Amino acid sequence: MLFVLPAASSPCPDLNLIHYKLIELFVAGVTARKAAELVGVNKNTAAYYFHRLRLLIYQNSPHLEMFDGEVEADESYFGGQRKGKRGRGAAGKVAVFGLLKRNGKVYTVTVPNTRTATLFPIIREQVKPDSIVYTDCYRSYDVLDVREFSHFSFAETSFSYQSQHTFCRTTKPY
Repeated sequence: MLFVLPAASSPCPDLNLIHYKLIELFVAGVTARKAAELVGVNKNTAAYYFHRLRLLIYQNSPHLEMFDGEVEADESYFGGQRKGKRGRGAAGKVAVFGLLKRNGKVYTVTVPNTRTATLFPIIREQVKPDSIVYTDCYRSYDVLDVREFSHFSFAETSFSYQSQHTFCRTTKPY
């Protein structure tokens, strides 16, 4: 899909060169402000151009496709040091839920909690029915056993689950 960004309001003979330079600087990770300075355009023009490039990348990325086949699901907690309250150790940390397609893409999202009511809608939205979903033994995933997915769970203490054609590893940050 070819996407043409709008031309500047004033006629410019080197417009294609400016477009090329802005794309080159975008790929290099230069900020819009610095790119505007280097190319010689208004900073708002460069910011708008970079914004349109990000939208183009987002619209054409495979994130819109649902996961299928073998998918791993897991939750983890990030942030802060473990002070004060013990137990599960999640106090003051951010819960992150992730899906991993075997030999493919990854989907992560921060979640307010890791209850079934929070995680299952995400799984249902991102994973095609009749896919195989591998999880740990966390009880929030028990609902997958009676729904439209093939569900296999493994104990984290064993660290891995192996069958004829699959091998799972947990990716918990211990």
